[in-house]
Amino acid sequence: MDALELLAHPVRLRVVHAMSGGRILTTAQLCDRIPDVSKATVYRHVALLAEHGLLEVADEQRVRGAVERRYRLRQERAVVDAGTAASLSPEDHRRVFAAAMATLIAEFGAYLDRDGADPAADLVGYRQHAVWLDEEERVELIEELRAVILPRLAYGPAPHRTRHLLSPILFPAEEPPRETPGETP
Repeated sequence: MDALELLAHPVRLRVVHAMSGGRILTTAQLCDRIPDVSKATVYRHVALLAEHGLLEVADEQRVRGAVERRYRLRQERAVVDAGTAASLSPEDHRRVFAAAMATLIAEFGAYLDRDGADPAADLVGYRQHAVWLDEEERVELIEELRAVILPRLAYGPAPHRTRHLLSPILFPAEEPPRETPGETP
């Protein structure tokens, strides 16, 4: 099973999100962070991610006669490279996008289910904007977004930080304009 198959599942993607930032967690701690998913399901998906090398055992200790493993995310393995993404069929993209959206819906639902959830105070946003861009402007926008987001991906967990999910989505909502012979753009 490749990284794409592993990550194209809402529960596994939620485990990856929970493990981000260099966290080292037990499966029981993951269950606490994903309370709307059954413990058996979380354990099964953690085992699958570990079996395929996206999670690794950071350490083990005996707890009441059982071995408790603490896992860490192998960030370099939890990515879909550009070549793989470029080779996807439209159906593959549809399946991966659906998994990503199901993950967002589940994560947002879990947030709203927490005691004290306050979308206004937490500055929750889920706006959509239609922007008109030519090819050069689209590339420029993507580069600017990367310049803003990438440095923040290096921030790790700290007592003063809360994990947030940020999911930029960009796709053409219409057919691109077609040039007609003799017409100048």
